[in-house]
Amino acid sequence: MPKLKVNTLLPTAAEDSRINTGIAADEDSPEFSSKGFSKAMPVSEIFPPETVQALIAMKRSTGRPKSETPKVFTAIRLDADVLAQFKATGKGWQTRMNAALRQFIVEHPLQG
Repeated sequence: MPKLKVNTLLPTAAEDSRINTGIAADEDSPEFSSKGFSKAMPVSEIFPPETVQALIAMKRSTGRPKSETPKVFTAIRLDADVLAQFKATGKGWQTRMNAALRQFIVEHPLQG
């Protein structure tokens, strides 16, 4: 069984039964059987190449768009109370910590 995310709600046995009953009753979208799987074909054997390419082009990318200025992962040691203060501000605390460090750099340019 795959690992579930925290706060994942699973259907009760009664809800699961109602869901499966609904699936079985839907004539337009029957459950795929082993027989159906054995008859499955790749899309490239069903549609012409230009249609396949159009379908591939329509595929939405997953995740966030790529940033022009990507962040760099690093591990640093911080005092527990400093980290707690930023985390206490809620979601986005890492962005706020980054902004605080950036402000420090602006206010205290390196002599070199």
